[in-house]
Amino acid sequence: MVKTNRGVYKMNVKDKWNLKHSDRLTHLKEPQPNPRLKKLASYFKEGGTALDIACGLGGNSLFLAGMNNQVEAIDISDVAINHVQELAAKDNLSVQPRVADLTEMNALSRQNDPFDFIIMSYYLDRSLFPVVKDLLKDGGYFFMETYYQSPLTQNQMVSDQFKLQSNELLAEFGDWKVLYFEENEQEGWQSIFCQKR
Repeated sequence: MVKTNRGVYKMNVKDKWNLKHSDRLTHLKEPQPNPRLKKLASYFKEGGTALDIACGLGGNSLFLAGMNNQVEAIDISDVAINHVQELAAKDNLSVQPRVADLTEMNALSRQNDPFDFIIMSYYLDRSLFPVVKDLLKDGGYFFMETYYQSPLTQNQMVSDQFKLQSNELLAEFGDWKVLYFEENEQEGWQSIFCQKR
């Protein structure tokens, strides 16, 4: 909790996500990968390196690691990261989870080779788009899905600042080879899977 200048206590971002993930864990049997990502499984060759940005409870990370990829999973929530770590250890999967605030400039710094795959699911920070482009190797794959401003889903309880504009991912990654793109008006999500040229 953070005290504002009016003396009111406001929940900080990390506490908010710890609370959300703790609540989700009471109802969760096993984290599931994004269904669109799962359908693209044939692109994720074994032995690659992957980065899962804002990994949450790890459905995508564990899915990629289950295909013998080495996964770096990043989230602001230590509740989520601890859960991912436990599941990866239990199943002997190559996942390196770490707590990081993605709004800090060095959160995604990488000294080694670039990644084969980068995943970002239901997290939107447009300032990360150039970082993703730098961290992905030529020929590597990027999957992203998050909310967009569909006229049919005004009551999603998600601020417009965290929603994409229509076709925004196509505009941002249009110079890459786009293998899959969908904008679902009924459910209010936009998804892209593309290969860096």
